[in-house]
Amino acid sequence: MSEAIAFDTHRFVKRLTESGFTEKQAETLAEEHVELINSNLATKADIAAVTADIEALRLATKADIAAVRSDIEALRLATKADIEGLRKELKADTEGLRKELKADIEGLRKELKADIEALRQETKTDIATLKADLLKWMFGALIAQGGLIVALVKIL
Repeated sequence: MSEAIAFDTHRFVKRLTESGFTEKQAETLAEEHVELINSNLATKADIAAVTADIEALRLATKADIAAVRSDIEALRLATKADIEGLRKELKADTEGLRKELKADIEGLRKELKADIEALRQETKTDIATLKADLLKWMFGALIAQGGLIVALVKIL
C-alpha cells in the first residue's frame, strides 16, 4: 500500500502552463512527478518493514553472540579440564621419576659403600703386608746389627 505525499499538482500545472506548456503536457508532467516522488520515497510502512528487519537482525546477532559466548565458555571449561588432566599426569610422572631417582641414588650409595669397603680391605691388606715386610727388615737389620756387635766385641 503506497501512501501519497503532499504535492500541489494544481500549482505545478498552473506554473507550467504559464511558462508555455499546454495543459495536457503540464498534467502529464505533474502525474509523472507524483509517480516518481511516490516510487522513490519511503513510506511509513517501508520504514516499519526496515525497522522490523533491523530488529530481527539485532535479535539474530544477539543470539549468535550468546552462542559464541556459550562456545567460548565451553572451550574455557574444556581447556581448564585438559590443563587439570595434564597437571595430574605431570604430577604422577614427576612422582614416578622421583621414586626412580631415589632408587638409583640408593643403588649408587650401596655401590659406593661396597667400593669404599673394598678399598678399606685392600688398604688394610696393604698395611698388613707392609708391616710384615717392615718387621722382616727390622729383624734382619737387628740380627745383622747384633752379629756386627758380636764381631766387634770379639775383635776388641
